[in-house]
Amino acid sequence: MLYPLARPLLFALDAERAHRLSIASLKRAPTGRPPRHDPRLAVNIAGLNFPSPVGVAPGFDKDAEVPDALLGLGFGFVEVGTITPLPQAGNPKPRLFRLVEDRAVINRMGFNNGGAEAAHERLRHRAGKPGPSTSLRTGIVGINIGANKDSDDRIADYALLTELMAPLASYLTVNISSPNTPGLRNLQAGDALKDLLHGVFDARGARTTPVFLKLAPDLEPKEIDAVVKVAMDSPLAALIISNTTLARPPLRSKHADQAGGLSGAPLAPIALQRLKDFRKATGGQIPLIAAGGIDSADAAWERIVAGASLVQLYSAMVYQGPMLGRRIAQGLSKRLQREGFASIEDAIGSQA
Repeated sequence: MLYPLARPLLFALDAERAHRLSIASLKRAPTGRPPRHDPRLAVNIAGLNFPSPVGVAPGFDKDAEVPDALLGLGFGFVEVGTITPLPQAGNPKPRLFRLVEDRAVINRMGFNNGGAEAAHERLRHRAGKPGPSTSLRTGIVGINIGANKDSDDRIADYALLTELMAPLASYLTVNISSPNTPGLRNLQAGDALKDLLHGVFDARGARTTPVFLKLAPDLEPKEIDAVVKVAMDSPLAALIISNTTLARPPLRSKHADQAGGLSGAPLAPIALQRLKDFRKATGGQIPLIAAGGIDSADAAWERIVAGASLVQLYSAMVYQGPMLGRRIAQGLSKRLQREGFASIEDAIGSQA
């Protein structure tokens, strides 16, 4: 309720500075137990019981500083990161832009984060209870992993992070779809993706931590088919559709020509179409997680009935505040009632 009052003050600040202020505020806020969710919203993927299908996308909590505070706001799960093996400053500032007229964001952050060692220590001590199983006891927290920009062996980076973070993660997300690390998206190609996943699963070893793969919305049909072929032949537990886009649909903001990945409302139709493409290509045989332009219960519902088991959001919180996840979950409960579904799992892919 306070966000409409705080928003003008935040928007008076540079976007990145305002974001850091938001993280600082969440760090100071008391962390209680996550709220009870409507049991009809529970979704089971890869042996994980998500109490709500509405989660926080990576990029909001890059360094795993406030996952429990976000769970306490009413999100069903939180994905932290992207985390790289070594600390990384990212691209030169300014690198984060609000496109207010378009309800959008452009970023070229470049995987800025404090590195794996610092994030590992925070995650190990989550909720004041050190130990490798903490994250599994106190809510679903995924860890999004990436390669350092100047790495000589990016597959080795992902393997190292898998070995380090798998004991602490509810799930791992292999992020090869950021447009802000030169050459990273090349790992989505068939043979390169096969080699990458081989390295990741070798590093995971006998652990059962589920591994998700995050993909770009700018893939062509032949590329989608190639990705799906590799994914279906691997132990991947889910695909996340999608990251930010390099495309530029018509925009009104003065920042429309900034370089970087576009997210928010203009990404919604692109991400929805890509979700439908992956649902068709996979035949519903691998769970899909939707991200990109989700800003309401109706938008979340549209992705779910198109085939998404879970949804993630970030940019919409810039404009609507941190309680958006709870509001969307409440709206999904009402939508279930209105559409006559007994559970959200029954609605997944019902219009695919």
